Amino acid sequence: MPKVLVPLAAGFEEMEAVIVVDVLRRAGITVVTASLTDHQTVTGSHDIPLVADTTLDAVAEDHFDAVILPGGLPGATNLRDDARVARLVQRTAEQDGWVAAICAAPLALATFGVLRGKRFTSHPSVREQLQAAEGEYSEQRVVVDGRTVTSRSPGTAFEFALKLVAHLVDEATAQRLSQAMLVSPSVH
Repeated sequence: MPKVLVPLAAGFEEMEAVIVVDVLRRAGITVVTASLTDHQTVTGSHDIPLVADTTLDAVAEDHFDAVILPGGLPGATNLRDDARVARLVQRTAEQDGWVAAICAAPLALATFGVLRGKRFTSHPSVREQLQAAEGEYSEQRVVVDGRTVTSRSPGTAFEFALKLVAHLVDEATAQRLSQAMLVSPSVH
């Protein structure tokens, strides 16, 4: 099964982190949540604390098949400004792994150079900041270009997660989860 990293920075969007982690784990994917600080408890943008599995320093040298960045502000900018996150995302992309970001987190992918030449999306509120990404902006709810997946908002978190399951495991597993969770079949 694939091994996925979800780094958690203070101010992350809780729904985008929890829904994605939950759906991927239901698919049998090993998901590691990692705090950017020495404290495993990270507080999201709506003051909901989440206990990460570990710290980023503890897994910085591990291999991951995918790195998935939840959005939220200032969580997305905290991810963007962290050199360790940049190294992990760039290394994963260079090793033909998957990189994904939702909501405002494509800001980090743009800064790390991952969106260059790709189609991508984001929350509309950060679209202007992504003009320098050197890619093609889309208003689709979830965009897959190569091994890069982007999505728009907490409202697209299930679609985003199921699309990741379809690529990391298979379409049948994504379909099964969609049906079990009563998520519209058109979502993935």
